[in-house]
Amino acid sequence: MLSKLLPVTRTKFRPTVLASLLALSLGLLSTGLVRADDVSDVQALLAAGKAAEGLKKVEHLLAAKPEDPRLRLQRGIALSLLNRNSEAIGVFQKLIDSHPELPGPYNNLAVLYGNQGEYEKARQALELAIRTNPAYATAFQNLGDVYARLAGQAYKKALALDKSDGVLPLKLAVVQNIFETSVDPRKPATPAASPAPTPAPSPAAAPVAAPPATKATPAPAPATAPPTPAPAPVATPAQAPVPAPAPKPAAAPAPAPTAVAATPSPAPAPIAKAEPSKAENSVAADRQAVENTLQAWAKAWSSRDMNGYYAAYVPEFKGKLPNRKAWEQERRERITSKKNIKVKLSDIKVKLQGDKATVSLRQDYSSDALSVKSSKTFTMSKSRSGRWQIADETNR
Repeated sequence: MLSKLLPVTRTKFRPTVLASLLALSLGLLSTGLVRADDVSDVQALLAAGKAAEGLKKVEHLLAAKPEDPRLRLQRGIALSLLNRNSEAIGVFQKLIDSHPELPGPYNNLAVLYGNQGEYEKARQALELAIRTNPAYATAFQNLGDVYARLAGQAYKKALALDKSDGVLPLKLAVVQNIFETSVDPRKPATPAASPAPTPAPSPAAAPVAAPPATKATPAPAPATAPPTPAPAPVATPAQAPVPAPAPKPAAAPAPAPTAVAATPSPAPAPIAKAEPSKAENSVAADRQAVENTLQAWAKAWSSRDMNGYYAAYVPEFKGKLPNRKAWEQERRERITSKKNIKVKLSDIKVKLQGDKATVSLRQDYSSDALSVKSSKTFTMSKSRSGRWQIADETNR
């Protein structure tokens, strides 16, 4: 998709790039100010590489209809094909000024900026094109190419500023791979880390030698053999000092497993207590929803957004007036007559009772020539859809 905006090997504007944009841009300009045959004739000349002839014809047509957007677009394209880029940029910019709703001129302007290496201007033009038409696929593709170019510039600049950073060259190679298909960043990792597992056998041999010494020594047979008088009495006293040191190493490993077994027991205890219940989560969510409703109400009041202000109240709310319509009219006249309004809420306290909530707070109100601080109490109701609204309000 890079060919739609940025050439790979050179920055000069290529006629094939512009030609691919003709049909796309023209499809987005739907006016009937000039005959379709006239526009088709100009298109055919430009597509055939006869840019000078096409420019002459479109300027002749513009003499009769100077404001026709399709002819103006063709003139900009013809100028671009003739490498008169500064004039083409002026044509597309004026077309955008008079027809800001058309995405095609934004895209073509971005093409020219991109070919000049002005990627930031190209990015801004493409984002405006997408804003006018969120389904403009070509603008999305071109924007991706521009972002890639901007990223490449940023990495090169960073590499120039800090040449000691060994990570930057790898990052830069990955970004350049978007434009250079010969570069393959997926190289196999060097097997230098393989000799690392060599120290494993040395500790393994130590525990193997230790257990047989401890298990062979605590043999109870020689300990019970001395009391029997039948065997040779000389052999028993000679073997008596040998089993004496054997129980000493056997007693050493005994305390180690008891200490290890005792350590994991206290760990799981605090984890179970830290988990909140579903009821607690529901209450916390309702409290936050109530506060959000009131803050949105204060914001709508401050910005004199009457629709947002009305939406904060239940549909049947009418204040002290006979009906809802009269209340809305009274509030509209009082609020919209002010040039500046600022409402700030503080010290909000919420008490929940099922689908009802009682809220007390401090309200700081200021307008053109009035500043009032007061305490207020609200009664809030939760609708079936889960939305909290003001059912009643009183000053304290």
